Amino acid sequence: MRRWLALLAAAITSLVLVALLVPMALLIRSVAESGAMARATGAAESVAVAAGSPDLVLTVEQARGGPFPVTVFLPGGGVLGAGASRDDAVRLAATGRSVTAEAPGGRAVLVSALTPQGTVVVRVFVGDAELTKGVREAWLGLALLGLALVALGIVLADRLALAITRPIGAMAQVSHRLAGGDLTARAAPDGPPEVRSVALALNHLAGRIDDLLAAERESVADLSHRLRTPLTGLRLDAESLRDPDEAARVSARIDELQRAVSAVITEARRRTGEQQSCDAAAVVSERATFWSVLAEDQDRRMDLDLAPGPLPVRVGAAELGACVDALLGNVFAHTPEGVALAVRLSPGVRLVVADEGPGFPPAALERGRSGAGSTGLGLDIARRTAESAGGAIELSTGPGATVTLTLSPPLTIS
Repeated sequence: MRRWLALLAAAITSLVLVALLVPMALLIRSVAESGAMARATGAAESVAVAAGSPDLVLTVEQARGGPFPVTVFLPGGGVLGAGASRDDAVRLAATGRSVTAEAPGGRAVLVSALTPQGTVVVRVFVGDAELTKGVREAWLGLALLGLALVALGIVLADRLALAITRPIGAMAQVSHRLAGGDLTARAAPDGPPEVRSVALALNHLAGRIDDLLAAERESVADLSHRLRTPLTGLRLDAESLRDPDEAARVSARIDELQRAVSAVITEARRRTGEQQSCDAAAVVSERATFWSVLAEDQDRRMDLDLAPGPLPVRVGAAELGACVDALLGNVFAHTPEGVALAVRLSPGVRLVVADEGPGFPPAALERGRSGAGSTGLGLDIARRTAESAGGAIELSTGPGATVTLTLSPPLTIS
């Protein structure tokens, strides 16, 4: 924007200067010509005053050293001073008229004077150099003045553009911070009134987003909190079962559900503007160890290839743990017992969960559709976790199934 404003100022200033300086340059040339012709006429008249007197020859000799060559045509055909031909302009001036005529290399001023012997014609030649004396210097001065004015216009336009682009750039940085999750970012109202109005509107929008997210978190937290009551009832029903093994199994499921509800409440109440991060190596290792016990019970070979940490990623430990649980849970839920699986974590951060099962159905990544009799939310949880961490998920099938998650490191917000 600064460049365009500078070009616009240069174009407008140039047009104004052309409209002003070209007539001024022509006027300077006209004034120079008029001055030279006036001086030549004065010189011719001063010589014509001495016509018919003994001082004529002396006057012509004195004029010889001046800037204008002087020629005096006498009535008898004689000529004094600089050599010149008796042309039509001279013959016209001999009739008693003062004449200005064009001549090769300049102009001629002819003044006639009546004497007892007849009409004397005084011719003064003005060369082109005298007609344009000082014009080039004046034009050069005008050109330098024009360039200086254009440069000044560009500098002023750049300062004006900077007063606009600087607050706009600051607002762009604020918008990036808001997009990165820093809801405390606010723009400083600065610049012209219109730009300040945009900054105030951006701040109002950021505040409104913060209020809406806070209200949403509270609503989700309250809804999650209400689930504690039926969970308590389920726990009491489980404890009343007569079969101890069945009671323990149901209680374990209730404990797992209780932990999930608590995690939802914690996540709903956490401050959204605070950037979450964790060590992917530690989280994946911990969850893989947890699932390895079940893999051993089902005679599954579980190959682990985990890069040493720390491997920081832009997602919380709870979210990443839930993502790993969803991926490994899919393997255990949708492949027969004894099917091998592998978990690989490489720097980058790249998480791969592969198995030797039947593979994925075509609509595996569509929320709520698994094609295998489940809710279809496991892979959707993994997809949303990857996208929230600035990464992506990739599925491949046949033979077996492979899920690849690419996660990004935490943002550095300046």
